[in-house]
Amino acid sequence: MDPTVVLITGCSSGIGLHLAVRLASDRSQSFKVYATLRDLKAQGPLLEAARAKGCPPGSLEILELDVRESESVAAAQACVTEGRVDVLVCNAGRGLFGPLEAHELNTVGAVLDVNVLGTIRMLQAFLPDMKRRHSGRVLVTASVGGLMGLPFHEVYCASKFALEGLCESLAILLPLFGVHVSLIECGAVHTAFYEKLEGGPGGALERADAKTRHLFAHYLRRYQQALSQAQDPEEVTEVFLTAMRAPQPALRYFSTNRFLPLARMRTEDPSGSSYVAAIHREAFSDLQAQEYAKAWAQVPGDPDTASRALIYLPECATPRVASELGWSASDKPGQDKSCYQQKI
Repeated sequence: MDPTVVLITGCSSGIGLHLAVRLASDRSQSFKVYATLRDLKAQGPLLEAARAKGCPPGSLEILELDVRESESVAAAQACVTEGRVDVLVCNAGRGLFGPLEAHELNTVGAVLDVNVLGTIRMLQAFLPDMKRRHSGRVLVTASVGGLMGLPFHEVYCASKFALEGLCESLAILLPLFGVHVSLIECGAVHTAFYEKLEGGPGGALERADAKTRHLFAHYLRRYQQALSQAQDPEEVTEVFLTAMRAPQPALRYFSTNRFLPLARMRTEDPSGSSYVAAIHREAFSDLQAQEYAKAWAQVPGDPDTASRALIYLPECATPRVASELGWSASDKPGQDKSCYQQKI
């Protein structure tokens, strides 16, 4: 039986590297893997991992492929000696993290070029043959950031939201050609992604105002705590295998169930208010509690004045949070008073 030919982008590290080695070293020896990298000078870790896993000869080939250039995509495609790709894994991606105004437009463009246009270039190159053969699968490395907005990830989330729309639209059409597309929805994963952020963590922070910088510094600490609980990439690769082997693959597979309640919240309340309030509480409620305590200390004997020193987003203060902050019953938001405006 001919092996399943798999081409993967973004294999210099992280999920791409681990998936390439996992498939090439599979005991069934049923995969021929083309692991691609933007720069072949970065292939050292991939080669080392392949040797450590004992990949059989001929099971893994490394190609240079830059998803930003159509010519590079075509050149790599021409190197696939089998003349076909059975499974295309669009994994190459870039991150951007920090206040929106701290990012140069060329940096924003670079992220969108890789994450969105790069994926489109790959699909335009490989889908026609899959459709002609009436056979093929496309797996796209997606993110929780494509299912819900996250503060200080505006551009990254925009790129991942775009992939959701792209792939969901294709998922409706492609089964008529025997082709299936699946999104592998990932949360935080232990990779070099954070170290490779476009423009570095935060971008040009001096371009942001003082309050935004303060909020970002606070969120960054929470973000780093979340990274400490990230999944192992080898665990995530098994989700890719599940999608590959499914007789009727689903559109979405989740590497973790941790974010599913928030994803459901977005659909259950189409207005978006419930989700925005929940994420606001998660990201900033402890900071607001600290500021409330500070304001309380500065205005002894006048808790009402202290409470007015804070700005709360609409519906962001639940009774639970209100209780934690020590508000009286009359201070708690109600149907006609869903937010507090600064009055100082």
